[in-house]
Amino acid sequence: MNVKLLQRSDRWVGIPLCFVLTAFRPIFGRRVPDCSRPLRSLLVVKLAEQGSTVLAYQALRRAGEIVGPENVYFIAFEDNRFILDTLGIIPEANVITVSVKSFPTFLGSMMAALRRLRQLKLDAAVDMEFFSRGSAALTFLSGAKRRAGFHAFFSAGPYRGNLMTHRLLYNPHLHTSQSFLMLVEAVASSPASLPTLDIFPTPAAFEPPPFVPAAEELAKVREMLRRETGGHPPLVLLNANSSDLLPLRRWPAVRYVELARRLLEKYPEMFVAFVGAPDEAPAAADLVRQVAISHCLSLAGKTTLRELLVLYTLSEVLVTNDSGPAHFATLTPVNVVTLFGPETPVLFAARTPRNSVLWGNPLCSPCVNAYNNRQSPCRNNVCMQSIQVDQVLAAVVSAHEQRAQAKESSSAGGGK
Repeated sequence: MNVKLLQRSDRWVGIPLCFVLTAFRPIFGRRVPDCSRPLRSLLVVKLAEQGSTVLAYQALRRAGEIVGPENVYFIAFEDNRFILDTLGIIPEANVITVSVKSFPTFLGSMMAALRRLRQLKLDAAVDMEFFSRGSAALTFLSGAKRRAGFHAFFSAGPYRGNLMTHRLLYNPHLHTSQSFLMLVEAVASSPASLPTLDIFPTPAAFEPPPFVPAAEELAKVREMLRRETGGHPPLVLLNANSSDLLPLRRWPAVRYVELARRLLEKYPEMFVAFVGAPDEAPAAADLVRQVAISHCLSLAGKTTLRELLVLYTLSEVLVTNDSGPAHFATLTPVNVVTLFGPETPVLFAARTPRNSVLWGNPLCSPCVNAYNNRQSPCRNNVCMQSIQVDQVLAAVVSAHEQRAQAKESSSAGGGK
């Protein structure tokens, strides 16, 4: 199933489904659950986007503190499982996946997932898809007694019925990681006090634990780099893609070509590699041909997702559109330059001091938010086009030279 089909289904099927479930809600139990008892189990509903799952790390950790890590469950699309296993915060047996390979497969796996969720007799469920109708219905049908999610008070968001027992007002000024944490905190609170939540956000960045590759993984990726580059030179990675959820996030490909050329002219000893998924390999190879310099290569499709994280640990800088790789990189020591346009880094930037953000923000940006289900009528992303190669080059050079200075200082200190 493609992204557009999922979005259409969420609208045309999700809205009437949420309406019907809301009408029948009184039949399924009391409107206000008994919140005097401690929670014993909790489900997190976060179907899509591996990058934002990284931002949910603090919330997942808090859920584990409330009910115990072994009693936290997570439901996601099959493709989202990788990052959960990498984070290592949810027991593998507690991750329930739904396949979207085809519509019949989707229906079958969704029904199987719902059967398992109902068997768990969950105390609570948290909907981290914000204003998705499908996730609201899924949260309700899970059978959880307490259900926390965002509600369209006074039509402040898209309609998705009245299926939550713990209803929150979406705050467009909170970073997404803080919104996720708010949902978990809310489900442990009394619904009578909501949407007021007397908990203050923590301003400091909260990074997930570092990714530690196995020795054999390191050796395999090092050998691949040796074959591709002839050694272990300084390496800058370029991710010229973005997820199909929001193609408007792409920086023009011709800018990536110019950036690669200028980097290699400034640092002849450096290698620049385009990265991406297997289906992006042809486009990456075409960009390499346009650069037409021997130290530019494509690694798209040549690594697994875990090997991609290993590659990050062996690289200097990653330049990427606002997408999953920017968040994956926070698990590794690589410096990141993230390019924003249709969305705001105030809400979605990777939370690490190693992330440098460049945001093209004309008056129409950001045009994508939770209230419009992250869809935009824009057909010309002038926001991304306004980011100049000079700006990105300066950010990469700054990160590269800071790393070089840190290595020199470390070497000098070690020699004393």
